Amino acid sequence: MKIYTLILAITVVLINSVSLAQSPEKCGTQHILEFYESQTPGYKQAVDETYKAIINRAKNITRAADELYRIPLVIHVVYNENKLEQNLHDSVILNQISILNADFQRLNADTINMRSIFAPIAGAPMIKFELASTDPNGNSTTGITRTETTEDGFLDILSGNIAEGVKSTATGGIDPWDQSQFLNIWICDMSFFGSPFVLGYATPPANLPNWPNGGTSNLGDGVVIQFNFFGSNNPNSDPAFDVQGRTVTHEVGHYLGLRHIWGDGDCTEDDLLADTPNAESESSQDCDTTKNTCVDTIPGGLGDLPDMIENYMDYSAESCQNSFTNGQGEIIRSVLENERIDLLTSIGLSPLAIPETKYNKSTTIYPNPNSGKFIVKTTDANSIQILNSIGQVVKMVPFNSDNTPINLDEKGIYFIQICSGENTVTKKLVVK
Repeated sequence: MKIYTLILAITVVLINSVSLAQSPEKCGTQHILEFYESQTPGYKQAVDETYKAIINRAKNITRAADELYRIPLVIHVVYNENKLEQNLHDSVILNQISILNADFQRLNADTINMRSIFAPIAGAPMIKFELASTDPNGNSTTGITRTETTEDGFLDILSGNIAEGVKSTATGGIDPWDQSQFLNIWICDMSFFGSPFVLGYATPPANLPNWPNGGTSNLGDGVVIQFNFFGSNNPNSDPAFDVQGRTVTHEVGHYLGLRHIWGDGDCTEDDLLADTPNAESESSQDCDTTKNTCVDTIPGGLGDLPDMIENYMDYSAESCQNSFTNGQGEIIRSVLENERIDLLTSIGLSPLAIPETKYNKSTTIYPNPNSGKFIVKTTDANSIQILNSIGQVVKMVPFNSDNTPINLDEKGIYFIQICSGENTVTKKLVVK
């Protein structure tokens, strides 16, 4: 009897999975939340209770609304040794990064398709994503890793963790780079009997207020994408699906703290952002502009707005998604100034317009790279100024000829400016 029950249970799972495979889940993040709940009972309730904290904090942004935040990416392409089409070409990766940058800066051409009623609430988080130029060990990199595997795919239906095996070298995938310093995106196969099962999923920061501590302790931080839904120029895209590169935009939104626009429920649920119209459960995967499934009141005299199928955090077709709201932008910038602040000073970021100058023979900086302690040795200096990778002065020290070490607490790329009268020598320094 026990054997029969087990077989029946597995059969039910497989039947449900086939059904999902025929109409794939656009986003698996909700399934990951279910997994969190199974590991930590009460997790979902804690999410709802603590989400309010980040919304209140999001109004206190320190940067100007048009200032770009830079985030280093590492793209992990994991492909089966007999399915080389999964090994996506660099052109597909670069195309997807261009889409991300356009979407998160509101430079995408299809903003003209947004209905005018949403113009007052449309916003831009102002993020610039770039492939990492330096790896965690201080070495130059393209920001792309390629891993050939014997695994047919990484979908793990029975465990509930979707495809976490891709995040580990021991299970046929590849270990992440320092997850506090890099946004890791894995590209792999999560299909079921040849059909996409889930298009992508993301994990939030482990200590983000609206995702309680401990919730991600068993998972690897980052984003996972089905290989044929990455980029709009992907030669593997199935013409039956609307693939515009917005799956990655959606999942990176989760990674940066956003929830589904409908609050993962019916009209009684909400994402608690005042400027995202309420909706009843996820929208159908289409571009139906007639839907207004919930009554709400948007501030600013906008009243009851229809379902915002234009929003990246909806489940609408990718071809009609073209915008975040101002409130969503505030959430993302707040997360980057707090829980994910290490990304902004990552060792992976390329320096911005800070030219190095040649040393004179009497000037040295050592060791370089280092772990946060170094010595500047020179015979002619008045002061030493230290800039971060975006040109901000983080430390100034008077020159001391006794070789006193200088300390830096954070990892990243810095520029040491040695000032002597009207002359300044600038040199890049790596702290890892």
